[in-house]
Amino acid sequence: MGFQLSVWLHIIAACVWVGGMVFLAVVIVPITRGLEDRALATRLLHQVGRRFRNVGWVTIGVLVVTGLSNLHYRGVGLEQLTDGEFWAGGYGRPLGYKLGLVVFILSLSLVHDFHIGPRAVEVMRDAPGSPQALRMRRLASYFGRVNLLAALAVIGFAVALVRGW
Repeated sequence: MGFQLSVWLHIIAACVWVGGMVFLAVVIVPITRGLEDRALATRLLHQVGRRFRNVGWVTIGVLVVTGLSNLHYRGVGLEQLTDGEFWAGGYGRPLGYKLGLVVFILSLSLVHDFHIGPRAVEVMRDAPGSPQALRMRRLASYFGRVNLLAALAVIGFAVALVRGW
């Protein structure tokens, strides 16, 4: 029961996190770009982004905890994680890629959520339409897109873990 619950929570958290990123990229951002009232667009994007940031970090926490739990239930412990042969095998290789991407995503998320995103909102609020505001908006958008693509790749490696490399 414990393993199934852990896997279920892991999948639900991944759905919420990746689904939220897709929703932002495919629905919210295009809507805000189409609004004539740039101040309203900035406020909407900022409020949705802040709300999703909270949800996203909770889901990331759930993913880390349940991911470690899932490894434990699969019999992967410190002994395997420190063995080079494990990482070269059919389970270790996709796990290594997945974990590497997770570290990359966490790094991007920290920079996006706590530096670039808030700075973009500040500049867009203070000087909407300025070259700096456009540059910051593009940078925030770029970080979000790269993060989404990396998250989709993590899902691919997760499939490789359970279905074979």
